[in-house]
Amino acid sequence: MKLSDYEQEMLAGEHGYSKQYGMQQIQRVGTFFDATDTVEIAQVHLMADPESLGETGVEFLECLAARPQPERSVVVPAVTDPRGVDLNAYKKLGQTDSMADLEIRATAAFRSLGFMMTDTCINYQTICPPVLGEHVAFGDTGSSIYANSVQGARTNFEGGPSALAAALTGRAPRYGFHLDQHRVGTCLFEIDFRPKDLSDWGALGAYVGREMASYWEVPVIAGVEDVPTSDEMKQFGAALASFGSTPLFHMIGITPEAPNLKTVFDSNQPKAVKIAKQDVDALVKSYMPSDDKLDVVVFAGPQLSLMEMQTLAEHLRGRSIHSDVALIATTSPEIKYACDRMGLTEAIETAGGMVLSGVCFYQMYAREIGEANGWKRLMSNSAKLVNILGGYGYEPMLASMETCVECAVQGRITGDLS
Repeated sequence: MKLSDYEQEMLAGEHGYSKQYGMQQIQRVGTFFDATDTVEIAQVHLMADPESLGETGVEFLECLAARPQPERSVVVPAVTDPRGVDLNAYKKLGQTDSMADLEIRATAAFRSLGFMMTDTCINYQTICPPVLGEHVAFGDTGSSIYANSVQGARTNFEGGPSALAAALTGRAPRYGFHLDQHRVGTCLFEIDFRPKDLSDWGALGAYVGREMASYWEVPVIAGVEDVPTSDEMKQFGAALASFGSTPLFHMIGITPEAPNLKTVFDSNQPKAVKIAKQDVDALVKSYMPSDDKLDVVVFAGPQLSLMEMQTLAEHLRGRSIHSDVALIATTSPEIKYACDRMGLTEAIETAGGMVLSGVCFYQMYAREIGEANGWKRLMSNSAKLVNILGGYGYEPMLASMETCVECAVQGRITGDLS
């Protein structure tokens, strides 16, 4: 890799160990992916919850945080993904004091390094949305695909060490989706229907994701006539990234780099794969259980926007969740504060639900929580969450928010789930 004089100085340790670590990490990743040089990045979104970090990861962060200033500090705005423990609610969920202690230690280390503890995967909706052409280093798959696709920014999926290195140096290896040639469409999907709710948008993203053969494929969606909302794009992209390990999609006439087919395919347009509504319905039905048992309803993955929280509160207002079922909603600290102020938290919790701040269900020791509470059958309107939680010992199913709430009130899976 070609490095500037300043980057060579960082690599040589002239600006301290933390910057040296960062450049070493960037050089290793860049060499692996045949990057010719680096790109300066404008902001970092780091995914490093304590369940992923473990004791060793937290100790490493504490070692960096113990270095003197200014060498240990991040050099670009750097924010955090959801954490693993809501310290105001962890005991209710059956999480342990050791989990909370690891969270406290990791948070203290990140703060010492200069990270802003935003604790959200919807940073693009709540903190500082990147703009067209801006190079960033984002870790969460949902935030990465939204930044790349909906906002036209440029990032790869950055693992925790890579995002940390980017924050400490202000650089990322110039490969993958930082480059024009990797942002060209590779496959075309055509739809002739509009998903009716957020779970349907997620199911459509899941269907497209299942068709992806590699990280480097860029799906192009044609036939979407009405512009999707931010939350619809969020659920579509998060599911696509989860099912397909895909960091970028284009939606013709809607996303900023896809004004038409000719532009997005660079004249090499493939034959369209048609997706019918029954194809998406079949994917949803594949998660349907054989009985009506229900343990927990979760709205997370991604965290809920203020609009989603308002909708959930309206569904629950004046109703009571059945005593046999738990209902959990996760959102960012900023949105939680707004919900408290607007009475939305009160409406959800009065009905028997739990609103968690700064966490996301699959990143908060989901397996251990399930075992502690005896939860097995889980319902959500997030296709991303449903995809992930099957690997954590749950029997997940996908349904609309309205259906999820109705089933939580009834205490069992009921009604028309089509």
